Amino acid sequence: MDGVELLRHAKNLLAFSGGIDSSALFFLLLEYEINFDIAIIDYGIRQRSGEEVKHAKALAKQYDLACYTATAPKFTSHFEAHAREFRYDFFDSLMEVHGYDNLLTAHQLNDQLEWFLMRLTKGAGLAELIGLEPVSRRGNYTLVRPLLQYSKEELTAYLESTGYPYFIDESNTDEKYERNRFRKHFSDPLMAEFKQGISRSFNYLREDKKILAKGFSILHAEKELHILQLHTLASRTRAIDLALKKSGYLLSAAQRKETEKETSLVIGGEWAIEIQNDLLYIAPYVTASMPKKFREACRVLKIPPKIRAYLFQEHIDPHNLPAQGE
Repeated sequence: MDGVELLRHAKNLLAFSGGIDSSALFFLLLEYEINFDIAIIDYGIRQRSGEEVKHAKALAKQYDLACYTATAPKFTSHFEAHAREFRYDFFDSLMEVHGYDNLLTAHQLNDQLEWFLMRLTKGAGLAELIGLEPVSRRGNYTLVRPLLQYSKEELTAYLESTGYPYFIDESNTDEKYERNRFRKHFSDPLMAEFKQGISRSFNYLREDKKILAKGFSILHAEKELHILQLHTLASRTRAIDLALKKSGYLLSAAQRKETEKETSLVIGGEWAIEIQNDLLYIAPYVTASMPKKFREACRVLKIPPKIRAYLFQEHIDPHNLPAQGE
């Protein structure tokens, strides 16, 4: 299991569902004597979802863990996108309120391949193709995926050999969800025959991604604000790709071309992107009436106009941000 030492002396929260992956991670954490609590969401789309929440609460009580629960609203369209947004809003709140250091998710090698294939068919660069990192930063906490080197088959075998309980998510066979179609027709057959080679390839690609990422560096990250320093002009689209992906937004091919040409733009009506000299600013695009004193401070500090309203809304002090030329 990856990242054991990172978790050993930290406050950890496990995103739990009761399925194969999160159940395997739950019991592995116990075996490694890593302290953690769990959080589970009931999306209400499966008959047994209520049982899974009860199961999570019972496990938490048995092992003396905190268990946080949430019930998602009924999403009438774009379920996967809305569910992800709800999920991370819930997790982000728990991390901040309870002071957790690490959020643990049970993504595994099959998930990595599914993501790769889905992004590959839409047109993507390396930063998007290798979307799942073992350790990455999200806002004020660290997102850790300890199981990326293990396949679904290996995790299932672990649970079966130990007799640990888990649920089967019947929605995983519903092909109305894009991920399930890719799983059934592409990733599962590939994984069954080429697991070792696929695992090695992802290791190599992560190393290549690190080399490519040297074209920029992260200077400041606060809430959904990102400020990066561009070491080469050619790296800016890659930097925008990476920063937005971490916030759950994927650029289309047309948007990527737009970022190559423009230095001040709004993507999808959601994200403000500003480039000043070698600094790249990215933040949610909001509009707000700001006091004259705040506007003047931003002007003096050379904070890009499209970024200022987000700073004001989120009470981010512009004086604490990197200045031009630093």
